[in-house]
Amino acid sequence: MLLLNDTSLTPVSFILNGIPGLEEVHLWVSFPLCTMYSIAITGNFGLMYLIYSEEALHRPMHIFLALLSFTDVLMCTSTLPNTLCILWFNLKEIDFKACLAQMFFVHTFTGMESGVLMLMALDRYVAICYPLRYATVLTNSVIAKAGLLTFLRGVMLVIPFTFLTKRLPYCRGNVILHTYCDHMSVAKISCGNVKVNAIYGLMVALLIGGFDILCITVSYTMILQAVVSLSSAEARQKAFSTCTAHIFAIVITYVPAFFTFFTHRFGGRSIPPHIHIIMANLYLLMPPTMNPIVYGIKTKQIRTCITRFLLKGKDNPSHNI
Repeated sequence: MLLLNDTSLTPVSFILNGIPGLEEVHLWVSFPLCTMYSIAITGNFGLMYLIYSEEALHRPMHIFLALLSFTDVLMCTSTLPNTLCILWFNLKEIDFKACLAQMFFVHTFTGMESGVLMLMALDRYVAICYPLRYATVLTNSVIAKAGLLTFLRGVMLVIPFTFLTKRLPYCRGNVILHTYCDHMSVAKISCGNVKVNAIYGLMVALLIGGFDILCITVSYTMILQAVVSLSSAEARQKAFSTCTAHIFAIVITYVPAFFTFFTHRFGGRSIPPHIHIIMANLYLLMPPTMNPIVYGIKTKQIRTCITRFLLKGKDNPSHNI
């Protein structure tokens, strides 16, 4: 039943319907999502602890990686616990203000994720193109300011989403065909004019995603030119190897992001709703799950520290005997 406030067509709460068309298998769908979430939380906290505890990893590249891990934890935690409650216990109701808060956090942290990937591309650019100035350019103070500005950019651009969504009348019902409160998913159930929401959403996507992708593209173009000009094949291979994990992180972040963004606005009825919603969940869950694994395998310094940490753990019991 739709309950409205006395003074407006604002619902007291929304109903998150889960994954339309897959209601009968919600429980089975929850298991891979829960597994991925557990891997994401364990992997990212483990990576942050490793970077904090190992002095050899107190370098700009790894500090940015710790910031990415922190953002990943916040990003997937903003939706997955609520999604699992829907899939496991059929707890679909969410308060209107809580829905707006979730929307704010989802879009803020996804914007932060994109911004950190852009900062990591700039880090690789300075490290490869200006190696002698690397330590003096990317100081702890510069890294902290860059991280803070990236966060504030997301907050300032996402705040209007909540006001634009709150002003809309909801006379068509309060059922959202999604597992979490996404800006356009909420706006689409309104009976008001959502053109401003759609235009502002596109503008934010260009200001955050478009700007970050442009910076990443320019950085890697300059990196490619610098690497190709190296005379030693070994030096070229070493330079490329420091970028492979970051390139993989970019791919697993932006591919589902683009799919979700464009299907929301231009997909219409051509894509089944359950495909769109599953991809929207993977968009928030795939990067946090894969990033610690990829960086743990592809980054030599992290791989060495993990090996040393594990060997130290094995040696401790023998010393106590």
